[in-house]
Amino acid sequence: MLNKFKRKNISKLYYLLKPFVPKCLILFIRSIIARSKRKFYKNVWPIDRSSDKKPDSWLGWPDGKQFALLLTHDIETQEGYDRVWKLIDIDMKFGFKSCLNFIPKKYNVDVELLNYIRSIGYEIGVHGLYHDGKLFSSQKIFNERYPVINQYLSKWESCGFYAPSTLRNLDWIHNLDIEYDCSTFDTDPFEPQPDGMKTIFPFIVKKEGKKGYVEIPYTLPQDFTMFIMLKEKTIDIWKKKMEWVASTGGLVNVRIHPDYINFENKRKYGKYSVELYTEFLDYINTRYKGLFWNSLPKELCEFWKNR
Repeated sequence: MLNKFKRKNISKLYYLLKPFVPKCLILFIRSIIARSKRKFYKNVWPIDRSSDKKPDSWLGWPDGKQFALLLTHDIETQEGYDRVWKLIDIDMKFGFKSCLNFIPKKYNVDVELLNYIRSIGYEIGVHGLYHDGKLFSSQKIFNERYPVINQYLSKWESCGFYAPSTLRNLDWIHNLDIEYDCSTFDTDPFEPQPDGMKTIFPFIVKKEGKKGYVEIPYTLPQDFTMFIMLKEKTIDIWKKKMEWVASTGGLVNVRIHPDYINFENKRKYGKYSVELYTEFLDYINTRYKGLFWNSLPKELCEFWKNR
């Protein structure tokens, strides 16, 4: 209880100071902290081997595929929003479909872009409301904001929610008009709310008097954690984790942020080369061709409810 109390107050302090501290300094400090903590979590990150238990009555993925694959993109800033087209082009080039998650009150989301995303068979998710760390900080703030989130879920024809920074309350999320939530992970001790779900499979979150929803944890480390915080220079960790998840027949779910991708051949602090992402997609197609079900989150949700 004390640790949770400390984490909550540290998170509040972080978001309070964030607007007044240079972004490069924030990234530098977070990177130092993450790398210093890494050795303490080597037994549960990037792989927590206790997370491979299959659900009851498990019969496998559609069409006999070995594992499922989700690509999700969180767009956190105006800079990231301006790069969405480039990210979509890359996914399409490699033959993948993905879900793009926008923040309603952080930047202007163009209707033309949303219509295009739907027209190519991709999906749109709602990524909080402001991305200010306050959504789940109190019941009062959540009660003020969730009706607005529901308005955007309807307006954008979305059925999925993605909590910013994975700061979440699975009980309160029942108030959202969603079919699925994607605000958790199997293991990620570097997140501000680090308690993992210890599963590489979706699961149903139920509450008496409320419609249950499907919780879809991400299972590969986020690109921000890998390349910005931990300063990884290769995709070896993704390969290692993916090999394990695929071997157990679970869900490979990765969250990518265009905000941190360097699409140009120029050295930029706080960015990683787009070549790491394209190498990852090429690796999936080459190493696991024909073995995975690349679904949209809403398709996976429907499958999970009806399986």
